[in-house]
Amino acid sequence: MTCNILVGGSWGDEGKGKCITYLCNQDKPDIIARAGVGPNAGHSVEFNGEKYGLRMIPSGFVHTDARLLIGAGVLVDPQVFHHELDYLNKYQVKGRTFADFRCAIIEEEHKEQDKASDHLFKKIGSTGTGCGPANRDRALRTVKQAMDIDSMEGYTADVPLEVNTALDEGKDVFIEGSQGFGLSLYYGTYPYVTSKDTTASSAAADVGVGPTRIDDVIVVFKSYITRVGEGPFPSEISQEKAEEMDIEEYGTVTGRRRRVGLFDMDMARESCMINGATQIALTCVDRLYDSCERVTEYSGLSGEIKRFVEEIEDATKVPVTIISTGPDLTDTIDLREELL
Repeated sequence: MTCNILVGGSWGDEGKGKCITYLCNQDKPDIIARAGVGPNAGHSVEFNGEKYGLRMIPSGFVHTDARLLIGAGVLVDPQVFHHELDYLNKYQVKGRTFADFRCAIIEEEHKEQDKASDHLFKKIGSTGTGCGPANRDRALRTVKQAMDIDSMEGYTADVPLEVNTALDEGKDVFIEGSQGFGLSLYYGTYPYVTSKDTTASSAAADVGVGPTRIDDVIVVFKSYITRVGEGPFPSEISQEKAEEMDIEEYGTVTGRRRRVGLFDMDMARESCMINGATQIALTCVDRLYDSCERVTEYSGLSGEIKRFVEEIEDATKVPVTIISTGPDLTDTIDLREELL
């Protein structure tokens, strides 16, 4: 039995979708549960030559034997939820994808309020998906829950009961977070943050799992940092420099051009500390170092990349166990066995 959590280490966009898909495809957990805020976060998945952008359904959907669950702490937009059920129909997600009956529901009025707010939409840089207003109404105890909505009938479950029963029976559970550490309402760059905490502790709470049941916390870092929206960014570089380095990016949900910066060791250190990281997944090394593209063995990496990995491990005191060298699942160096 294992219960592992994966979360983002910076401001989102770290490559969590690729890592989640790889780990779930390799390890075959019985349950894959999504934690986090809601549909304001997009996970990009590339599998068998096809690309998918997801905002609600767990990124581990490619493991077709897994039950896909959305924890009670996650906001659900029924329109997005049902769109993704249809979108991923070839993976037979219907019949195995369920949201906790206590999930708060995003309604049209929440999206309208989000986009109409100068503070949220213009100053903070909200995605306009209604998450902030919906979480406000949740705190005020006026929001509707999944069990109150006709369109969610037949698509709800008692997620904590399922997850804890699975663990009691010796089964494996994988919890995937969304957003990133720097967007945490508590520990991020307030007020330029999302509407709740995004750390591993909250991910466990989102799906109803106690801290004593967690085995590993995997924190994902990209080899450089990106950020969508406003807020402090100490290691930011100019867009011209990003283009020169060929590391410009655009947001999965918003389509907005991401701000780009160099890897921030101080942020990585704090992120690992507060998340209680036991492992690090490092993505997009191929974007910084062309020589390592699609390399699948650590011995095949250049000395420059190995030194970069060692610097991260020295700064955080956490081992780098997954290194992504390209967008496909096969473009991965897996060092987890070395921990055993």
